[in-house]
Amino acid sequence: MAIIGPLKLKAQIFCGGEPAIGPGKADLLEAIDREGSISGAGRALGMSYRRTWLLVDSLNRCWKERVVETTAGGGADKGARLTLFGRALLGRYRAFEAKLAEVTADPAYRDLLALLRDEPLPPHT
Repeated sequence: MAIIGPLKLKAQIFCGGEPAIGPGKADLLEAIDREGSISGAGRALGMSYRRTWLLVDSLNRCWKERVVETTAGGGADKGARLTLFGRALLGRYRAFEAKLAEVTADPAYRDLLALLRDEPLPPHT
């Protein structure tokens, strides 16, 4: 999610009624890539074990190919990793977010900001 001045951009792509990817799932994919496990990624992001697994399941169900692969067991090969498809998906999503952020260079955005107060007026009581 990009916050640029007073603008908050939150791009979500839906599969039916289910969010297939958004800023949180993209952050989770980056954490899985960094941590090498779903549970480690969840800990790094302050998410419960169950929540991280549900998000990974959703990612794998929504896209045409698996996004995350897991390996069970007690050896050095256990854990999780992004598939090639998952890496490409994450890269394309981040590129899409960056493209959306370019809207801040548009004169229409600057014109809109010119109408905005620095702070809201106090509420009427």
